[in-house]
Amino acid sequence: MKIASTISLNPEEIRLTFIRASGPGGQNVNKVATAVQLRFDIVHSPSLPETVRARLLVLAANKITHDGELIIKATRFRTQEHNKRDAIHRLYEWIKRASSIPKKRKKIKPTKTSIEKRLNKKKRHGKIKFLRSKKRYLDE
Repeated sequence: MKIASTISLNPEEIRLTFIRASGPGGQNVNKVATAVQLRFDIVHSPSLPETVRARLLVLAANKITHDGELIIKATRFRTQEHNKRDAIHRLYEWIKRASSIPKKRKKIKPTKTSIEKRLNKKKRHGKIKFLRSKKRYLDE
């Protein structure tokens, strides 16, 4: 399954287990396991390039086990099939987000106008505070 131009996942790397969903559901909730738990081993996956793997480990840090396994629980829908599609889609979104390289911030020098504006604003604010203070009355 192709995710990005350079990344394609082998379906065997994804483990899906069906579990009972929490919350309301009437009589059906105790009988049918509609929620899906997707497990994907980020650390040992041969499909992921090293840069994407490192970025994914940082981005999804709170969803990863100590063994480096990403866990996604899908309970949004009432059917197994919809939840399965949702979990796989969310995995793809995580990998796409990790595969895009963030732009580096360029440091720039503030313009003369912006410096002047900032200093004038500070002077005005200081003057307002001085006019409010008791020192003003002592000087007079």
